[in-house]
Amino acid sequence: MRSPSSPTPTAAAGPSSRSPAGPDLVERLTERLRLVPIGRQHAGELWRLHWDESVAAWYWGRYTAQMAERAAANMGRGWQTRGVHKWLAYHRGTGELIGRGGLSHKTLEGIEQLEVGWLLRRDYWGSGYATEIGRAGLDFGFGELGATEVVAFTEPHNARSRAVMVRLGMRYQREITRDGERFALYTITAPSRD
Repeated sequence: MRSPSSPTPTAAAGPSSRSPAGPDLVERLTERLRLVPIGRQHAGELWRLHWDESVAAWYWGRYTAQMAERAAANMGRGWQTRGVHKWLAYHRGTGELIGRGGLSHKTLEGIEQLEVGWLLRRDYWGSGYATEIGRAGLDFGFGELGATEVVAFTEPHNARSRAVMVRLGMRYQREITRDGERFALYTITAPSRD
C-alpha cells in the first residue's frame, strides 16, 4: 500500500478543455460539473479518488498505483472501442476533482447490460453530485447511445446510493449475486418518444 504522502502515478495534472482520450471524445457539461472521459492519462486522479478512505470502504480497499493504472487503461479502452465508459467529474467553477461516474458495460446474470454508476470523494457527499452524474449518464445512454434500458446496482445496505437510484427514476427489481456478493438491482427504461 502507498501512503497518502507518496507520489501519485504519472498522469495529467488536471482537466483540459477537451479530453485527450480520443479525437471524438469531448467532455460534457452539467449544471455544476465538467465530465471528462477517463483514459490512461487519468491514473493519478483515479488513484486520488480511491485513496479516499470513504471511497475505499466500498471498493475493497485503497487502490495501489498499479491498480489505478490498470483501471484507467481499461476505461480508456472502453471509450476507444465501444464509445462509452466512466467520466471524471470536475467542479466547473473551481476545477476540483469531485469523483467519477457515468456508464459502462457489465455482465449481469449472463446478460450484458449498460450500467450507470458514481463515486464521490467524501467531502462532496450529500450535495447532489451523484444524481447530477447519474442523470448525465442516463441522458447519454438514452440519447446518443440509443439504449432501451439502463441498470444500476449496489450493496443492499448502501442506502445513499439506493436513494440516488430512486431520485433518477430507477425502480428496484430484485437482489442479484455478482462475484459471490449480493447486490440490489435497479433499472430504468428509455422514456417514450411520443
